[in-house]
Amino acid sequence: MERKKNKSTDSHPKSLWQPKRSRLLTATWLVVLISTVFVWSCKKDNYTGATEGICPIVVSTDPANGATNVATIKKVSATFNEVMDPATLNSTTFTLKQGTTPIAGTITYTGMTATFSPTNALAANTVYTGTITTGAKDPAGNALVADYVWSFNTGTIPIVVSTDPANGATNVPLGKIITATFSTAMDPATINATTFTIKQGTSVVPGTITYAGMIATFTPAAPLAPNSVFTGTITTGAKDLAGNAMALNYTWSFATGALPTVISTDPANGATNVAINKIVTAKFSTGMNPATINGTTFTLKQGTTAVAGTVTYSGTTATFTPAANLLSNTVYTGTITTGAKDTVGNALAADYVWSFTTAVAIDNTAPTVVSTDPINNATGVPVNKIITATFSEAMNPGTINTNTFLLKQGAISIPGTVTYAGTTASFTPSSNLSANTTYNATITTGSQDLAGNALANNYVWSFTTAGSPSPVLGTVALFGVFGGSAGITNQGTNTVINNGSIGTTGVSTMVTGFHDGTTGDIYTETPLNIGLVTGRIHTAPPPPGSAASFAIATQGLSDANALYLSISPASRPGGLDPGSGELGGLTLAPGVYKSAGGTFKVTNGNLVLDAQGNPNAEWIFQSPTSLTVGIAGPAGARSVTLINGGQAKNVYWYVGSAATINGAGGGIMSGTIVSSAGMTFSTAGNAVQTVLNGRAISLNASVTLVNTTINVQ
Repeated sequence: MERKKNKSTDSHPKSLWQPKRSRLLTATWLVVLISTVFVWSCKKDNYTGATEGICPIVVSTDPANGATNVATIKKVSATFNEVMDPATLNSTTFTLKQGTTPIAGTITYTGMTATFSPTNALAANTVYTGTITTGAKDPAGNALVADYVWSFNTGTIPIVVSTDPANGATNVPLGKIITATFSTAMDPATINATTFTIKQGTSVVPGTITYAGMIATFTPAAPLAPNSVFTGTITTGAKDLAGNAMALNYTWSFATGALPTVISTDPANGATNVAINKIVTAKFSTGMNPATINGTTFTLKQGTTAVAGTVTYSGTTATFTPAANLLSNTVYTGTITTGAKDTVGNALAADYVWSFTTAVAIDNTAPTVVSTDPINNATGVPVNKIITATFSEAMNPGTINTNTFLLKQGAISIPGTVTYAGTTASFTPSSNLSANTTYNATITTGSQDLAGNALANNYVWSFTTAGSPSPVLGTVALFGVFGGSAGITNQGTNTVINNGSIGTTGVSTMVTGFHDGTTGDIYTETPLNIGLVTGRIHTAPPPPGSAASFAIATQGLSDANALYLSISPASRPGGLDPGSGELGGLTLAPGVYKSAGGTFKVTNGNLVLDAQGNPNAEWIFQSPTSLTVGIAGPAGARSVTLINGGQAKNVYWYVGSAATINGAGGGIMSGTIVSSAGMTFSTAGNAVQTVLNGRAISLNASVTLVNTTINVQ
């Protein structure tokens, strides 16, 4: 930098160098000159505010200005644009405050960064202000032009918001997996056997700790001790993702339950005059594992001779039902062994044994059913009917239940509840019965009077419910295949639609591999894709599609949608699911069937539909998602066939998405299939013929056929 001329020295240029001048004058001049140079190298213009030369400045801070959720254990730093004089970076020039309160800490300096290390952790959820004053200078003595000030906000300290078991919980299962839920996501590395412990007294419970979401989980290595108090602790070593630790250890406690016991029996220990048809029960202090309540753990003996019977379990009660009446005036001994366990695997501490004596038998007359409602062979019975049977005498209520009073549709049991009052037993179906359907009711020989006498034979009667309108096809009856607006594709040389038409509301080019057997019109046939439609092909233009054909197809789609809704679960409620979604291997009577899981399959064998001599018998199958018939492989074809007068025209399939029929080729399918999202028959390359006696109707997607014969019925 060029030094400014000094008038006083320039006017006497030689006087400064005259030997007679003192050296003090020369030194003074040099100090003034050096001082002037440094002031010039870093100067702020009071008029413009601009800084001339190179001044030290703060180029970044950590945390940055305005930062949030800063860790409470954070060290605060400021980085300069040049090396600074360490002696000027101290507790006077580098401060951290909470409001107006200074924070205690130490300052260090290395490289070009000054660091403030708080003596104690910062407060949570608090605003702090950092300041570097103009007292901070570089080695040349240049100071910051102005104080540098910035602020940041610390985060919230994590807390435990809930535990399972809760604090103070009692009767906790011995196999309990223990969890603690935090207020925020935690650092998984800090959730471990040191920060999460379970103790019984002072003894540490061994186990494994895992962490996911905001939940820490402690899985004991073995079941907890019964009837004991345990203490859980989450220490301050647990930290969130920002490094914030819990303010205090979190501690809670809970108590486990006792070992299961038998609290009562019926008959009671020492009871006399017990009915010879008595069903023997034992009630536990807690819920038991049903798999451990069986003929091995619950026995009844006459001396050393085991009594034959069946064991069931419900609620907290185990029941032993003898296969035949007990002997009169005889002592019997019941035993519940230590093999009986509660739901977490706790066994009885010891075998529970009791005994009772039966009464002397007097009444030997078997009861009978004197009337039923509906009567045998009744017709037009309401679908919400409660079925009743009246006996010739008072019965043992314990023998009137869903095992002895049955209602079936063919071989399918109808769920319901059974009650008994006076001399009348009532069966209330869980849902309305199907319309126009025959049901068989049975009172079995398990029903006994108060003296233990059973019916001599099962009592069976039948009735038929009132009918409901059959599904209406409308113009859908014209079509063997309908492809919605998406079209129809044939991928074989031996596909034929007998006694019917095909259609789509799409353009004619969306039908491929077919020719119209009435007009001779060809729809994109190739030597490998030849399909005969004995009726007509209806599509939108261009030719061979026409406005007239499009109108027929449009009406067909409208009627198909109406048919789809009329056979839906909303319109036909109460459908049964006898095979839990699998229909293969079943023989079904007429009625409504709905997949509880959403999908029907015919894969474990063929499905047989038994009309039971009624040519008007109807079947409606409701599959809210998909329908699959057949499995992979050359022997994978499955069939749906009808016997005893059944007709394919009376079978309907409601499919919520897509249907796949015998993807391996072959098989005979029966009924009108109405799907929302398309349908395929066989797969490309299969030569064996697949048959559908009915219709393939898709509302919103295409239908694909491979060497398929459709006999429209």
